Amino acid sequence: MRRIGIVLIASSLLAAEAPPSISMARVKDLVTVEGVRENQLIGYGLVVGLSGTGDRRQTVFSAQSLANMLNRMGVSVPPRAIQVNNVAAVMVTATLPPFAQPGTRIDLTASSLGDASNLQGGQLLLTPLMGADGQVYSVGQGPVVTGGFRAGRGGNTQTVNHPTVGRVVNGGLVERAAPSVLAGPEVRLQLRRADFTAAARIAEAINTRFRDAGAAIASAQSSGLVAVTVPPAYQSQPVEFMAALEALSIQTDRAAKVVINERTGTIVMGKEVRIAPVAILHGNLSVEIQTVFAVSQPPALSAGETAVVPQIGVAASQETARNVLLKEGATVEDLIKALAAIGSTPRDVIAILQSLRAAGALDAEVEVI
Repeated sequence: MRRIGIVLIASSLLAAEAPPSISMARVKDLVTVEGVRENQLIGYGLVVGLSGTGDRRQTVFSAQSLANMLNRMGVSVPPRAIQVNNVAAVMVTATLPPFAQPGTRIDLTASSLGDASNLQGGQLLLTPLMGADGQVYSVGQGPVVTGGFRAGRGGNTQTVNHPTVGRVVNGGLVERAAPSVLAGPEVRLQLRRADFTAAARIAEAINTRFRDAGAAIASAQSSGLVAVTVPPAYQSQPVEFMAALEALSIQTDRAAKVVINERTGTIVMGKEVRIAPVAILHGNLSVEIQTVFAVSQPPALSAGETAVVPQIGVAASQETARNVLLKEGATVEDLIKALAAIGSTPRDVIAILQSLRAAGALDAEVEVI
């Protein structure tokens, strides 16, 4: 069956000017402080106590790791003599928060590295976790909790979620302080989403709040960076100064944007995205071609041969065109409601939105993911 969608668009020459969507947001939610960041950790370890779902003999490094660990404990076993299905080699990852101090507990993620089929019920043995500089910042150990399971044997198995990746809740213990930087003579604020308007408003709000410091202490360096000089009154109180900065609120205006996921038929849009006056005519033309293979059997004792004869049938149907008329000041929300009222599917809406953008009737950025 072949379906052909027809969209006819006629838009006005004058597009409706859309007011921006304005809301208040804290500086804390818009920026990060340069030098105050998380750090990723990684390590290699063993999960033991599995119920026959660990690595097989094909995974050589798990047997070697187990033999090396036993040697350090005084048990000498050749790696080739080990065949234990209750052990799995895993890569352990974690995120070290900024300003984490020795003794802080963090969560770990253990992911199977070999051909283990299930980490359920396993115990992660003591594993050092290193940063990008090769230094050990944390050690991890504890029970592995998986969000799924695998049951059955042979070809009759049932798997729920992903049992080869698990979490070790509070299993990491920080051994070295995180390399974070406290506020010095200057604080540099990095915007999570670069925007010239937001950067200028943040600098203005900071200068208004600390006007008693004399000259302006904040300046927008670019769309993604605001430099702030710490006032003399807060030189010995960097934490209090950062708390005062984060508590400031500014007006933010978000760009008009429509996000479309064609794989799942999902559409996400701002409520205030405006559409110019437009008329939409939408209908479906369905063409169905069927081929049936019939067998022609000759009579008995005749000279004919059995043959397969294709019989082709063609059927075409066209639905009545459905129209939508949007007036001045209509939003995407109005369009979606109107299209839903006439029975349009999400993929119909996606095609119409893309055609509206191509015709210049949609004053918004369309992003397809």
